[in-house]
Amino acid sequence: MAEVANETHESARVSRFLVGLARGLAGALLFSIPMLMTMEMWFLGFYMDRERLLLLLVLNLPLLIGLSHRIGFERTATWRESARDAIVAYGMGVVASALILVLLGVIKFGMAPREWVGMVALQAVPASIGALLGRSQLSMQDEDDDEDDSDPSQQASTGYLTELFMMAVGALFLSLNLAPTEEMILLAYKMTIWHALALMALSMMLMHGFVYALAFKGSHSLQEDTPVWHAFVRFTIPGYVVALAVSLYSLWTFGRLDDLGTTEAVLTLVVLGFPAAIGAAAARLIL
Repeated sequence: MAEVANETHESARVSRFLVGLARGLAGALLFSIPMLMTMEMWFLGFYMDRERLLLLLVLNLPLLIGLSHRIGFERTATWRESARDAIVAYGMGVVASALILVLLGVIKFGMAPREWVGMVALQAVPASIGALLGRSQLSMQDEDDDEDDSDPSQQASTGYLTELFMMAVGALFLSLNLAPTEEMILLAYKMTIWHALALMALSMMLMHGFVYALAFKGSHSLQEDTPVWHAFVRFTIPGYVVALAVSLYSLWTFGRLDDLGTTEAVLTLVVLGFPAAIGAAAARLIL
């Protein structure tokens, strides 16, 4: 009986993992389509600095491991299992990106390896993140709730550093969509310092409102004896700083700050920080 029970448990575990893979592939396509169909992302694969691209690829792996530990294809008990899921997600990002780019005619036979390898590698970063996000957003809520109830390790409250990490993931995902585009620089040229200050204030207000004030599903509630400013100082301001840091890295990676003066660079950072802040707040709600 014990052997039959073990085989049944292992079969169910494999089945959940395969379903997770299918969701991951769907997530990779769903969350990466905007970048797969963006011209700036195609051309960046041709000419962007290879050292910066390599750094992005290297940094993406620990990010995926941390994200997998939180919301992988299946519940993971060890970091080794999370690393396995992260590598699988990376591979799915590569496959999905290459397939779609070939079907769209962006990658053609006879292209130099430097061109198509760089293009696929760049697109695989958001696609791999989307593969892991697919488990969180495409799974059945009741099924996940049952898994959470049966696994006490998943019932622990989220730590402060984990909250900041998830905000960084959300900020990175949206900033990768917009950082390569010329519109970020164009908008910065249209703005004044007063526009920038107002946009920064609006970004933080929206971050705080999304998570605490507007009662969205998944939002956080404050205890009755907690001052209103506590969450703003503890989470919203640090979260906005994280969003700005991620935006700065994204702009630097894609070379968008190379030819800009200090004022223009700061304004461009504030512009990209707006969607990055929204992504950071959204990550706290849905991940």
